[in-house]
Amino acid sequence: MTKIPSQAGIITTNLGSDRVVVKAQIHAGGRGKGGGIKLASSPEEAEKAAYEIIGMQLVTHQTGPEGKKVKKILIEEAKEIKQELYLGITIDRSQKNEQPVIMASASGGMNIEEVAAKSPEKIIKVAANPVISYSNFQGRKIAFALGLEKPLIGELSDILKNLYRLFVEKDASLVEINPLVITAANRFLALDAKINFDDDALYRHPRIKGLRDPDEEDPLEVIAKETEVNYIKLDGNVGCMVNGAGLAMTTMDLIKMAGAEPANFLDVGGTASPERIERAFRILTSDTNVRAILVNIFGGIVRCDRVAQGIIEAASNMDLKLPMVVRLQGTNAEEARTIMAESTINFEVAEGLYEAAEKVSRMVN
Repeated sequence: MTKIPSQAGIITTNLGSDRVVVKAQIHAGGRGKGGGIKLASSPEEAEKAAYEIIGMQLVTHQTGPEGKKVKKILIEEAKEIKQELYLGITIDRSQKNEQPVIMASASGGMNIEEVAAKSPEKIIKVAANPVISYSNFQGRKIAFALGLEKPLIGELSDILKNLYRLFVEKDASLVEINPLVITAANRFLALDAKINFDDDALYRHPRIKGLRDPDEEDPLEVIAKETEVNYIKLDGNVGCMVNGAGLAMTTMDLIKMAGAEPANFLDVGGTASPERIERAFRILTSDTNVRAILVNIFGGIVRCDRVAQGIIEAASNMDLKLPMVVRLQGTNAEEARTIMAESTINFEVAEGLYEAAEKVSRMVN
């Protein structure tokens, strides 16, 4: 792996292969279709491909229209491929017990999402009961369903066994090998893999946590993590500041119903102090797409009058110019309304949740 295009030729020479594959390394799938994976038949071609890929804004179906800037590449030996398979394990939340499910397909590679959407019958699914764990019988069942030759059946079962062990022991939410290829020599080889980890379990895995690459994350999300604000950037123009994940999701849905688009998920949590509210406002206003802000706070543990004071202090400190709709309900809501009414900041008050969504929608539209 390298960040320097000129090293691609040296790496290719050291691999001692007639053909190599130059792969963009970003946190998104679909790189091949976006031009982020190229074949090379010489060190010179590998270097040329590296210069084309490093620095490009790679757009795939998982990056969104803005794409991701490629900062490093992986160079590996190309193999003679007889067949491409897909293997994956995730949690099936559509089932009542939400247990892990092993997925496999004989149609692996770049088009696996298209296969899943248009030909779901080609995706084999086998539930893995977390109590009795993985069984070799399940591996053989999947291998037979894939139509594998006899010598490969046991090998695939062992691969699935280890994949399931990885999934459980490392607290993963997704592990996948795509493609798992059968080479011309009739052996399995994992050409690419992806693992998603449960953030709440990373304290048990400091080595995995140490692999985090902030360069591959949205800059605002990095700032939010550092300031202990739960924030996920979206593509809309209404900045949302809400306390409680459920209320935040509902708020986003209602904004869409009212004809606007949420710019983010932001949960300030149960301790919406003035400092945290100001940090949240600074994150919201750093998004140049945001044209209005909706503050929706339900005062349970947190008192609405403290939230109102925090909003006023934050807006004053920042000289906030964006129009804003504020809905405060719950503990000390009346006191909060009085505080807000006596302030000089630019905002509208809403009593109902959908009323708040309609008001902010009118502001941006």
